[in-house]
Amino acid sequence: MDTAFKLKKKIEDKEDIDNPIVYLEKSEIVQKYSELENLTDLGKIFALIGLSEIPYSHELAITKELVAFINSHIATNEGFSYTRKAEGLVPCYNAMLLEAYCKLGLGKTDETQKALNWIKQYQLFERNKTTTWRENGICKHGGCLKKTPCYIGIGKTIRALIAYQELVDNKDEKVEYLLEKGTNYMLNQKMYKRLSNGEAISAHITDNMFPQSYALSLTDIVYITGKRALWGLKATKDLRTLIESKRTKKEGWKNEYIYKYKGYIAFDNRRQESPWITDIIENSLKDCSNN
Repeated sequence: MDTAFKLKKKIEDKEDIDNPIVYLEKSEIVQKYSELENLTDLGKIFALIGLSEIPYSHELAITKELVAFINSHIATNEGFSYTRKAEGLVPCYNAMLLEAYCKLGLGKTDETQKALNWIKQYQLFERNKTTTWRENGICKHGGCLKKTPCYIGIGKTIRALIAYQELVDNKDEKVEYLLEKGTNYMLNQKMYKRLSNGEAISAHITDNMFPQSYALSLTDIVYITGKRALWGLKATKDLRTLIESKRTKKEGWKNEYIYKYKGYIAFDNRRQESPWITDIIENSLKDCSNN
């Protein structure tokens, strides 16, 4: 078990920690990030998203370097854009970086607030509506904000808003309003299904993976369901059946999909149970028996 996960569990269990950085210095995962070289912009984005899942990673030199790069090149006046231009802003990447910044203690920075404001002004959470966002670069990526908004963008945005509400400001009424709106949209889809035929909405939405990538995964869906206390609803019954079907004989869950891109680092292989994914799912299901 990687020492970065041991640190995470000690924090969750509220145990005393004398020197958290020692855990990171011994972490094989952190070492892999430290050895990354010659990354593209996307590679740097994925690296920062992964590092943000590790407690105290904001103190690492690699994290500070990545944040400085994102601030200089990816953060725009409208939000985070992996194209380096505001007109090319894509909801899922804007949201994932917003979430990462919140987890790194950067939730009140100008960069994060601009990303949040973009969501508040332009993100759609329902069909047959028109966004007031006028840049057309977004349409090059599958019609993120057309009559049927991209489901991946909705899911990633809800994750980001959950992080913002938990870690930065739990009194922002607009954030809660958007969370309710987005959650209702997902419930209408039974969290992961197409309305037309009941099949999976997107690739890998029924696969567990960690950390997150551009794909909306089963781990993302389960995380959202737990954080928004949705397990007691009829609309999440199929999701519960699906996640239980993936439970291993050792009462854990495995990483089922590893995204291939230099800069993205899977925290576990696909052969053994993933403590990171298992922890997320167990925390999500914790109060399920009371629903």
